[in-house]
Amino acid sequence: MTNAPKLSDQLCFAAYSFTHALNRAYRPLLEPLGLTYPQYLVMLVLWEADGQTVKEIGERLKLDSGTLTPLLKRLETIGYVSRRRGKADERQVIVHLTDDGRALSDKAAGIPIELGCAMGAELAEIADLRERLLAMRDRLGETGCAVGEAEG
Repeated sequence: MTNAPKLSDQLCFAAYSFTHALNRAYRPLLEPLGLTYPQYLVMLVLWEADGQTVKEIGERLKLDSGTLTPLLKRLETIGYVSRRRGKADERQVIVHLTDDGRALSDKAAGIPIELGCAMGAELAEIADLRERLLAMRDRLGETGCAVGEAEG
């Protein structure tokens, strides 16, 4: 089994373990806001543009409605968002920030800097990493490489 892949050489494990570490780093930053990490992501989308449909939020976060709906219900229960049927199309559910939800953005403003500090990284370094990860994510499945072709 000398050719067996090693865990330490796998990108998937590096990404997986980094994601877990990132979630652990976010937890104490989000706890005072009463948010979980996925709820924080929903709030970020709404702070950028209030009054989005569930579908629009799901597209931004790459989440299906079955995953997103419980997050939105919890955010509504704690008073940060409200959900209403669309007037033009009642099949649509439009999510709006409440006053408390809007006010929360000021409290969350320092989180990126605190996270950078926890990572021991400058904001520019984090921004570069983010852009590289997003570019690689977008290229996944688009390369047309068959399994084994990339090994040369």
